[in-house]
Amino acid sequence: MTHLLNLLAAIALLVWGTLLVRTDILRVLGASLRKVLAQSVSNRFKAALSGIGVTALLQSSTATALIISAFVGQTLMTLPAALAVMLGSDIGTSLMTVVFSRDLSWLSPLFIFVGVLLFIARQSSTVGYVGRILIGLGLMLLALHLVTVSAHEMTQNQAIRALLASLSSDLLLEIVVGALLSVLSYSSLAIVLLTATLASTDVVPVDVALGLVLGANLGSGLLAVLTTLGAKVETRQVPLGNLVFKVLGVALVAPLIGLWLQHIRPLLGDVATVVVLFHLGFNLLVGLLFIGLTEAVARWVAYWLPPAPESTINGRQRHLDPSALATPSVALSCAVREAMHQSDVVETMLRGVFRVIQNNDLALAKALQAMDDTVDELYSDIKYYLTKISRASLSEKEGRHWADIISFTVNMEQIGDILEHVLTEVENKKIKPGREFSPAGMAEITELHGYLVDNLRLGMSVFLNGNLRDAQKLLEEKTRFRDLELKYSANHLDRLSVNTLPSVETSSLHLDLISDLKRINSLICSIAYPVLDAARVLAPNAPT
Repeated sequence: MTHLLNLLAAIALLVWGTLLVRTDILRVLGASLRKVLAQSVSNRFKAALSGIGVTALLQSSTATALIISAFVGQTLMTLPAALAVMLGSDIGTSLMTVVFSRDLSWLSPLFIFVGVLLFIARQSSTVGYVGRILIGLGLMLLALHLVTVSAHEMTQNQAIRALLASLSSDLLLEIVVGALLSVLSYSSLAIVLLTATLASTDVVPVDVALGLVLGANLGSGLLAVLTTLGAKVETRQVPLGNLVFKVLGVALVAPLIGLWLQHIRPLLGDVATVVVLFHLGFNLLVGLLFIGLTEAVARWVAYWLPPAPESTINGRQRHLDPSALATPSVALSCAVREAMHQSDVVETMLRGVFRVIQNNDLALAKALQAMDDTVDELYSDIKYYLTKISRASLSEKEGRHWADIISFTVNMEQIGDILEHVLTEVENKKIKPGREFSPAGMAEITELHGYLVDNLRLGMSVFLNGNLRDAQKLLEEKTRFRDLELKYSANHLDRLSVNTLPSVETSSLHLDLISDLKRINSLICSIAYPVLDAARVLAPNAPT
């Protein structure tokens, strides 16, 4: 019983180490990995090579599948290119399996020692995350050593030998068991390494080990499909297409296991090498055979999973992809795209307000007021989506970006509320009573509105690109707009002193409108503060 518990603990440690490495590599290199993948869409071979490299770092084809699925779901990558990346990612996983199958246990204490020192020294920084990666690698190597020791002890038990040997009678059972273990452990890499270790200690026969390896490959594809079940159709197409490749590959290779054992095994030496090279050979064969079929499989998948009517706002595709939550850097990009749409709706409201004032258009006023509900709904959806991103999995830079997105959406929601209030006031105090602004007053409102639209577009650019010069310009606009508001308020009072009738009739509305436009401009200009603060050019006592 003790030996079984030790083995299970070693397996759990192996899975935990794999998860630790994957999570912190995404923290450190998440943006760079996304950039590499996004730039690999020019041809299928380049896409496959990028998949090999990215997955070799992540040590998980499932993690790569989730990133790529989010790209396809956000229309940043075509389905055939994504399937080519996935063929490469499976090769990348098998290459890392070969590396970890070597006896590297002597590196385990070094990695853990250095990793702990780095993590303790700088916990919430890139150095600390690198330390966690080293700890994860050290735990993986330690776990593999513990698996070998525990498995060797278990081979002394004849009952255990008889139980495991019974698997050799059914290849289909071996594949099913391998797939199930891969899904449960969330890592085909860990299962293949475990299988190689068990085979090398004679716990399982070699032919059974190869069947388990095929099952582990199948399980990794199935895991990605299960993980994205709740996502939209475009996102689910990538895991399904990759699973098609794996099913075809298993069907093709399973009958050839006997030939591998008869002709290739004598050339490879120890049993562990036989197992891991079989895993590599399987994925190389699948990649070479099916790299030319990505277009065809993409058509099959599109036929099986046709795009369904999207959950939309005003007929628009949503960007908040639930499957991207597993990769925080991708999820933040999804939130940014949705926030930009929110600001587009606000800009439509802002532009429409002027037409309502100018043309006394009640129908347009009602339509614009209804758009504030859209702005509020987008704010709630983005906020809820961001709260589902684990803050612990974000790097320091990503954590600031998370806060900036929240701040931007709050500002847009408040601007929408102010615009709805302005429309109500214009309707009640100008349109229904049949009043008009004086020509001078209308000219002032026109000028302020023009500045406001320009500043909103500049603020959207600052949020999206983080350009320091644009942020500084936006802050300057705050001062200019304030000066104009004071000037035009004084001008209006001068017109009242000479009893200009239109000015008298619309006095309350005119002053309130100028004040509301100033409030909107202040909210827009506050978008610049995170950029200026990050560049350390914001005065400590600057108003925010």
